[in-house]
Amino acid sequence: MAGYDDRDGFIWMDGKLVNWRDAKVHILTHALHYASSVFEGERCYNGKIFKSVEHSERLRKSGELLDMPLPFSVAEIEAAKEATLKANGLTDAYVRPIAWRGSGEDMGVAAKRNPIHLAVAVWTWGNYYGDAKFKGAKLDISKWKRPSPETIPHAAKAAGLYMICTMSKHAAEAKGCSDAMMFDYRGYVAEATGANIFFVKDGEVHTPLPDAFLNGITRQTVIGMLREKGITVHERHILPGELEGFQQCWLTGTAAEVTPVGQIGDYNFEVGQLTKDISTDYEKMVRA
Repeated sequence: MAGYDDRDGFIWMDGKLVNWRDAKVHILTHALHYASSVFEGERCYNGKIFKSVEHSERLRKSGELLDMPLPFSVAEIEAAKEATLKANGLTDAYVRPIAWRGSGEDMGVAAKRNPIHLAVAVWTWGNYYGDAKFKGAKLDISKWKRPSPETIPHAAKAAGLYMICTMSKHAAEAKGCSDAMMFDYRGYVAEATGANIFFVKDGEVHTPLPDAFLNGITRQTVIGMLREKGITVHERHILPGELEGFQQCWLTGTAAEVTPVGQIGDYNFEVGQLTKDISTDYEKMVRA
């Protein structure tokens, strides 16, 4: 497949569709230098974006948290996504809205006078973790930790917050792993580099409290599904030593969907019935 800068199709930018290869920004775009950018990852199934409005609302909220109010309403963002899918003839796709501070009068840390832009790109994307979705992903344990919420706007899906995730995943892939699990600044289990994490012990589910990382929309969806099944879900701080006692594990995220985990570092997990059931139920829900 061609690189992401060299494809046929259309990308929506600031109110109009442009040819894919012409969707460009200036080298002095503020976001490139100072990470003033927020984005969403969404999936369209059978012509319908799952939780689309929630994603658009979170995009605007992320912008507010970065002191970067988006000049587009939720309704306008929704229309942009639909127009982009239609222009590219896609009904099953990954959807990437992104907002950023562009080039303008300012080229330092402060950039109040620079315009805020919005773009939407869509493309076909299979399983994020490949065949790990069926047999269980292998995770490394990252040396990087999710920072304190006193140091970052952890509730924002902001580009700059992903740099340690990129480095963690590169290190994991070099070891033959699919991803890496990260601890938070206190040493509690946090998440993978782009997905939330769940564990099973004696029929009950345990998942880290999202007080230092993004509370994913898929995470919230899966917790609701589990509780509807009558399964007890504990949202709490999880210590590293507890990993040994968990029997099953899975990841959740828009890209990851529900992906079983077979190994984290030296800890092994079975791809058990509850993991299989929640993965199957999630697939049915998003395609309903």
